[in-house]
Amino acid sequence: MNLFNFTRQLIDIPSVSGDEGEFAAYLAAQLENAGYAVELQRVEDFRANVIATTNHEPRVVLSTHMDTVPPHTPSSEDEEYIYGRGACDAKGIIAAQVFAAAALRAEGLNDIGLLFTVDEEMGSLGARAANSHKLAQSCRYLINGEPTENLLAVGSKGSLRMRIRTEGRAAHSAYPERGESAIEKLLDVLGELRATNWPRDDFFGETTCNIGTIAGGTRPNVIPAEASADLQIRLVTESARVKEIVEGAASTLARVEYLSTAEPVRMLAVDGFEQCVVRFTTDIPYLHSWGQPLLIGPGSILDAHTEHERIKKSELEHAVELYKRLVRTLFARE
Repeated sequence: MNLFNFTRQLIDIPSVSGDEGEFAAYLAAQLENAGYAVELQRVEDFRANVIATTNHEPRVVLSTHMDTVPPHTPSSEDEEYIYGRGACDAKGIIAAQVFAAAALRAEGLNDIGLLFTVDEEMGSLGARAANSHKLAQSCRYLINGEPTENLLAVGSKGSLRMRIRTEGRAAHSAYPERGESAIEKLLDVLGELRATNWPRDDFFGETTCNIGTIAGGTRPNVIPAEASADLQIRLVTESARVKEIVEGAASTLARVEYLSTAEPVRMLAVDGFEQCVVRFTTDIPYLHSWGQPLLIGPGSILDAHTEHERIKKSELEHAVELYKRLVRTLFARE
């Protein structure tokens, strides 16, 4: 199987967050056939991380996630690109890491491992479970893969996901004075957040806030008694500072429920690799037991999560070489 065929086979197995079981089983079988000792680390129900090692404890581990955002779309290709859900985020990366690890083993570098997690697109449950794995203690470096256009990311923004809830009192819409609109309260809070001057950092850049979903009410002729909104904020400072701003806007109007928090992270910089800072969050904040983190992978984040998701074939091939060179460089540091 060549790199492009393997990438397409991975894309063609659906693995939307929460439904990674079939994909994990397939990947585990492929790695076992390649001579790895493979563990399916149970996370919950039928969801499991895939951990592959040689007969040596891993000093360097290549890692990324198996889950994708919906909807699943099958693979296709032309002369330049491979298309489909997960092409760049992150099944093409899995393929590149597997091929790089195989080449390194053929060179006699066996102190390497592979870690593929579930749930990165939601709450990183897989990474949280993997963080307590006994193998983490032997690992010196974790090379995480996300679409960075094959640049070595030396920093990534944090993430704060939350739900803002408001409560009111239902009434007939012809007599609004008899009720209390939960939606109007929610709009007041969201309006204040939209007008906020969020923190800025010289290294990470600007804080950004996305109001992702809004729900509330039952029908137009009823004053709404309940409303909620889900937000995701990309952090450039400690989350505590942003939480103060959100809670100040909510004041007595709303309740804030924090769904997940990942602080901004600085990663290891290595000479000889082009560098960047990325705006998105990865599994890295939840894998701190696995040694010093590095972040690099083929593909553009601008293609991830889109209906046209794709990865350039030449970038895939280049990624294999970059992973090999990065691992060799890290071993040389030892």
